[in-house]
Amino acid sequence: MSLEGKVAIVTGSGRGIGRAIALRLAREGADVVVADRSLASAEEFGEELTAASVPEEIHLLGRRSIGFEGDLTSRETARDLVAVTVETFGHVDILVNNVGGALSPMERSFASQMTDEDIEFMFKLNYLSSVVCAQEALPNMRSAGGGSIVNISSRAGIDPSQRQGRLAPYGIAKSSVLAFTRYLAHEVGPDGVRVNCIAPGSIATSRIVHTAKERGISTDADLDLIPLRRFGTAEDIAGVVYFLASEDSAYVSGQVICVDGGTVLTAY
Repeated sequence: MSLEGKVAIVTGSGRGIGRAIALRLAREGADVVVADRSLASAEEFGEELTAASVPEEIHLLGRRSIGFEGDLTSRETARDLVAVTVETFGHVDILVNNVGGALSPMERSFASQMTDEDIEFMFKLNYLSSVVCAQEALPNMRSAGGGSIVNISSRAGIDPSQRQGRLAPYGIAKSSVLAFTRYLAHEVGPDGVRVNCIAPGSIATSRIVHTAKERGISTDADLDLIPLRRFGTAEDIAGVVYFLASEDSAYVSGQVICVDGGTVLTAY
């Protein structure tokens, strides 16, 4: 349990990738704050939990956990999240910025068509949430002499060809997460804070499975483009997050790691 004594905040962790990350960090010994717009979000896509909520699943693993509901695109909400975490557990060691999603309409998602509304929505959800949560957590990490921030971007933020140029508002916002990661890593490295980023590919979460056919995402044609010939799982992402949160990656910062079955084979 290499994370014993550590406190982690995982945003967007009521279901899907965020939930898998929260559970993995708890299994490795961390106490976890489960933050989401709704702690009942798993019900939306029929994701089955082993307890009534993700915090209760973590309790069953023998770790401490609290839930926090709110809109994490808001700086005030992000500030409240960190304040509640410090009040409850005393410090913040790990922050995983997982809030996000390609939720704007697919039919108007080419760069030449994207609307002001979609641009603003995608930037707030996918980029601004990472910025405000990181900025609010950093004072505590700096005062403690270190910490680890892991931002979740997307393969769409690296290679527009993967969706034939679609999902532009989402991909551009996620590309901004990559740049933010590197700028922040350079700034806070002297304070002992490491900042890294994961770019997932096609991950078979409950939401993706339920919407794949309608949105043309994670189809059989997509599978043929993945060298490992399978879609990723939420646990695939969680394993890499654990690596970046742990001392196993003590000399790794400012990096972008693609977790996509080998689909993107160029350096970023």
